[in-house]
Amino acid sequence: MNSKAAVEAPNSIIDEIDRQIIAILNKNGRISYTDLAQEIGLSRVAVQNRINALMENGVIERFTAVINPEKIGITVSAFFNIDVEPKHLIQVADQLAEEPYVTSLYHMTGPSKLHMHGLFVNNREMEQFLKEKIYPLPGVTSVDCQILIHRYKSRMGMRL
Repeated sequence: MNSKAAVEAPNSIIDEIDRQIIAILNKNGRISYTDLAQEIGLSRVAVQNRINALMENGVIERFTAVINPEKIGITVSAFFNIDVEPKHLIQVADQLAEEPYVTSLYHMTGPSKLHMHGLFVNNREMEQFLKEKIYPLPGVTSVDCQILIHRYKSRMGMRL
C-alpha cells in the first residue's frame, strides 16, 4: 500500500464536494442551501441531500451558535487536569459531563487523567465549582487548574 492511500483511507466516506460543503459550513453555518449550491455548482436539492447524508452518517454532529463568553459576562476560562482512580473514571466523567460549566471533557493518556475546560462568571464561581462539584467526587486524587489569559485561536470546525 502506498503512503498516499494510507493518508486518504480514513476520509473515504466523504468526497471532495463534501469537503467543500463542510469547509463552507465551518465558515458560515447559516448559509442557505441555495447560496451554498451556487458556490459549489450543484443544485439546492443535491446540496441538501448531501448535508442530510453527512448528518445521518455522523460526519456533521450538529449545528450550533458560537458565543463569545466575555460578551455575556463569563470572564473565567479554565482548563483542568483531574487525576482519578481508574475504578472511578467513568463515574466521574459522566458526572462532570452533565455540569453546565463544562464545555469539553476528554480522557487523556496518563494514569486516569481527565482534561476539562470550563467557563465561569468569575473566580468565586470557579472556586465554588471546584469545592462543590470536583473535590467531592469519588476517586479524584488531584486537580490542576490553569486560567486562560488570552485566546489567540479557538478552533471551530476542523482542517479537512
